[in-house]
Amino acid sequence: MTDPLNTVPLLDARGLRFTRDDDPVFGPLDLHVEAGEALLVQGGNGAGKTTLLRVLAGLLRADDGRIALDGHPATAARRARSIAYLGHLPALKQDLGTLENLRLLCGLQGRRPRQMPGNALAVVGLAGHEDSLVRQLSAGQKKRLSLARMWLSPAPVWLLDEPYANLDLEGITLVDRMVSAHLRSGGGALITTHGAYAAPPVRHRTFTLAPAAEAVA
Repeated sequence: MTDPLNTVPLLDARGLRFTRDDDPVFGPLDLHVEAGEALLVQGGNGAGKTTLLRVLAGLLRADDGRIALDGHPATAARRARSIAYLGHLPALKQDLGTLENLRLLCGLQGRRPRQMPGNALAVVGLAGHEDSLVRQLSAGQKKRLSLARMWLSPAPVWLLDEPYANLDLEGITLVDRMVSAHLRSGGGALITTHGAYAAPPVRHRTFTLAPAAEAVA
């Protein structure tokens, strides 16, 4: 459970604004994610959901605003320790096996205590595919491997961009279970969605993103 004495959000963004070619994409907006909760970011195509996550992850630079992680400025080093990002494209080496990919990523990013790459493959339903090359996997299997990477990450903040895409009903249930476990351990998650799927069964708030509109969550 969240410590009631600790009121500092895991992720806090204030006055965040982003433009592309002088055209406003979103903002200024305020949002935060506390330990033990999920923030569901909804909005239609072009609302800027993916762009928002990329800004929070440090892959794009905001025009205005500030981002804090656990009460500290979101420097590149702090983002690397605090944020795990799941985008539309799998961040995987196509010519390596599934287990090799996870071992490589653990070497670069660390891993959660008592969690091992082989166990993570079993968690996401890829047991028996340890030696399968990523380029031989289906889209759904690649998504599951990306979820295994998230499961191994020690980062407290998960940024999940349309995590249900390319998954069947069993995979959707898997995402919900993983998010629930992450939140129970004190983590937080920001999840983009078109609203086509039910919210994960966790404590959550909904944030509707509209282009260049002020919003607070």
